Amino acid sequence: MKKIPRSDRRAQSIATNRSVDLEGLVEFSARKHQLVLATTRRDGRPQLSLVTGVVTAAGEVLVSTYPQRAKVRNIRRDPHVSVLVMSGFDGAWVQIDGDAEVVDMPEAADGLVEYFRAISGEHPDWDEYRQAMADQGKSLIRVRPTRWGPIATGGFPPELFEDE
Repeated sequence: MKKIPRSDRRAQSIATNRSVDLEGLVEFSARKHQLVLATTRRDGRPQLSLVTGVVTAAGEVLVSTYPQRAKVRNIRRDPHVSVLVMSGFDGAWVQIDGDAEVVDMPEAADGLVEYFRAISGEHPDWDEYRQAMADQGKSLIRVRPTRWGPIATGGFPPELFEDE
């Protein structure tokens, strides 16, 4: 295979993989709230859900949901999940694997407050918010990471290019 010089315009799109510790994972995930949650269907195939979520300072992933959703049924049966955090379709991403639990109201209230606060900031009336979550019958998915990374970008394999 012939190597391409790094001065070639294609070198602008070289794939990268960067391992990070928990702090790096949290830093990368900050302000990225559009996630993909992968759970396992009864037949063993993956079920993917586009979700709004947050990675907390402790590295946990929080997702607000309803108990009737397929992802909730799947997690109650098999708690092993994966979450994709990405910087848009053309940006960097990281996969977080972990164990999920579904927390229902009223126990979910504090976690839902943490979720809301991380995404939207302060609410004018937290008691009102908690009551709205109870009235809507909300649940919280909490994912505790068991592994993650690396933070990756797509592009040409770096081994195609030669140093000049």
